[in-house]
Amino acid sequence: MQVQSDLALTPGLSARVELTVTDADTAEAVGSGDVPVLGTPRVLALVEAATVAASAPHLPAGATSVGTRVELTHLAATPVGRTVVAQATLTTVDRRRLVFDVEVTEGGQRVAEGRVERVVVDRQRFVERAGRPS
Repeated sequence: MQVQSDLALTPGLSARVELTVTDADTAEAVGSGDVPVLGTPRVLALVEAATVAASAPHLPAGATSVGTRVELTHLAATPVGRTVVAQATLTTVDRRRLVFDVEVTEGGQRVAEGRVERVVVDRQRFVERAGRPS
């Protein structure tokens, strides 16, 4: 798939996604630990959701993006009942490759930070290839 330069995918696009932490979001529940605080896999899912929210409205018809690389530092524990906010900002557009800086905060405190890379693909072709035996 060719991604044309006239697409609205430009550095500076951003989105935020909020999550109020429940028991289902804890490290205990997702199997990443044995403590009742926001699990790192949920933090990752949240920042990826923010990258999708920032970019999806600007993709051409039939296109989607898929995650290819993540660098994430989980800095602070967040207990059940608190609300975290993930912010993703598109920093680089290199043909089909999109790079986002991501940050998660809770009450003004940084909970996580990192970088997420996604690649723009033709959705139908991607799904068809994924279903083929390897």
